[in-house]
Amino acid sequence: MSQLVEQLDSEPALAWKVAVNVLGKSDGSPEAQRARTVVRDAPLIRTLIATCDRQSSPYKKWDGTHWVLSILADLGCPAGDESLRPLMDDTFDCWLSKAHEKQFRQVAGRTRRCASQEGNAIWSSLRLGLADGRTDELVSRLLKWQWPDGGWNCDKRPEADSSSFMETLIPLRALALYARVSGDPKVKAAAGRAAEIFLKRHLFKRQSDGAVMDKHFTLLHYPAYWHYDILFGLKGLAEAGFISDPRCKDALDLLESKRLPDGSFPAEESFSRPTRPQLSGYSPVHWGGTGQKTANLFVTADALYVLRMAGRL
Repeated sequence: MSQLVEQLDSEPALAWKVAVNVLGKSDGSPEAQRARTVVRDAPLIRTLIATCDRQSSPYKKWDGTHWVLSILADLGCPAGDESLRPLMDDTFDCWLSKAHEKQFRQVAGRTRRCASQEGNAIWSSLRLGLADGRTDELVSRLLKWQWPDGGWNCDKRPEADSSSFMETLIPLRALALYARVSGDPKVKAAAGRAAEIFLKRHLFKRQSDGAVMDKHFTLLHYPAYWHYDILFGLKGLAEAGFISDPRCKDALDLLESKRLPDGSFPAEESFSRPTRPQLSGYSPVHWGGTGQKTANLFVTADALYVLRMAGRL
């Protein structure tokens, strides 16, 4: 384990995840605070901020403000950094604009929304200490749009009546964090209903026959962006307090089966490209190697967090 931590320490952007998520230090501890400072000064973080495209849509994949903020929050950048306020304002302005509201669709009694958009803005603003009344407004919208089965979906077909994994996990993360910060029981209950979307399917299996829902759900990657895999699902459930549910067992077993001989984990696919910034899907930073036998430090840090929270580390 010590050698694995040394490997993770070679990437400054992972300092907070190592201290808090892997080693279990309190987020308020001196070690965690020092780690946040290291993260903020990491070359990867500086590059993400410096190359963030504020001239295009905040949703531009993957260097728009929406995505950059979500990664900064996930990696543990210090809360209350006012230099990030303009990026947060851009994101809020987009999701609260009249043009955005025109995309809301009521079909067969359900609001069809890409709720991961509002979810990421809520989650990022809370994690980065930039939340305000606009955060509250986005939370109220998620509650209003929540489907009867507990999640969200942007599928506009009338026959689509089940929530989407892609559009439910990020709102689950957001509502669970908001409930923890605010103590709002209504929001906590909504997060619990969202968690059931994943738990009743064991995080990657169809309810009807137990078959794998989508092979990509079983492949690990980082950053997650809006894509779903078992690691992102387990991470979200761990954050929300559901990792001890026995229905996580199959996904945890599958995750452990992917562990490499040195204890690390691979990124089995990637959703970003490091070249051609004019095209959608460009990332200004490199997120490590991809391949079933290639260790990836970012995936490893998240996998170790999940296993620690599950009592398997």
